[in-house]
Amino acid sequence: MADAGNSRVVLTAEKAQVSIAPENGGRLTSLRVGDVELLRQGARYGAFPMAPWCGRMGSGQFRYGGTLHQMPINADPHAIHGTARDRAWHVLSTTESTAALSCELTDPWPYRGRVTQEFQLSEHSITLTMRVETAGEPFPAQVGWHPWFLRNLGSGKDIELDFTPAWQEERGPDYLPTGRRIAPQPGPWDDCFAMPDGTTVTLTWPHALELTITSPAEWVVVFDQQPEAACVEPQSGPPNGINTHPRPVTASDPLELSTTWAWRLLD
Repeated sequence: MADAGNSRVVLTAEKAQVSIAPENGGRLTSLRVGDVELLRQGARYGAFPMAPWCGRMGSGQFRYGGTLHQMPINADPHAIHGTARDRAWHVLSTTESTAALSCELTDPWPYRGRVTQEFQLSEHSITLTMRVETAGEPFPAQVGWHPWFLRNLGSGKDIELDFTPAWQEERGPDYLPTGRRIAPQPGPWDDCFAMPDGTTVTLTWPHALELTITSPAEWVVVFDQQPEAACVEPQSGPPNGINTHPRPVTASDPLELSTTWAWRLLD
């Protein structure tokens, strides 16, 4: 059975195991396939949910309904990755291989709402689903995931990324998209790519494991500028999209997105 104590939730399915930390932003702290750990360890890492916005929000500001809102600056000069990762989440339910968590959207976010996450683990994959609902008036939102995959699993060769985006969002000197679409550029990246038919990115650790990330998400941010890890982040909008691509959440139309990470061992 899943261990749903105050500090963590553990899910198992055959040789796959994940650990979730409700009190640390509802993040995955571990994803193990057999004896192999796939995620970078540490309180800031693992794989965390991004809500109610993803990536950088320009100057920590967004305007909605004629009102300008200011979020705390935590990636000077911007606000980054939402507030949900900084919240303690409540465990709603667990089984041996599934879990559901929730957290309330409260100050400094100016609108009342709720974020829920569902985790479904199988022997060869995990599916994550996130949902944002309003508890009152409509508001704009984004959702996504920020996994820190280890660059090397001990097989001797670093991770390789394979994906075919329709275009890359040109990144300005302020690290926000300029609005100009450009041909995909070679890495290393801290960049947003468009995949209008849905995200598909394959991560390969040669002679060790292959993992494919799929999602209906039309945007994916890739960050691989650190020697320890590479991040592949499916999300419902681009960085600063809460301003440039606002998606209203209403009582009759919540925002929901899922992603599946499927793996197979190599050699």
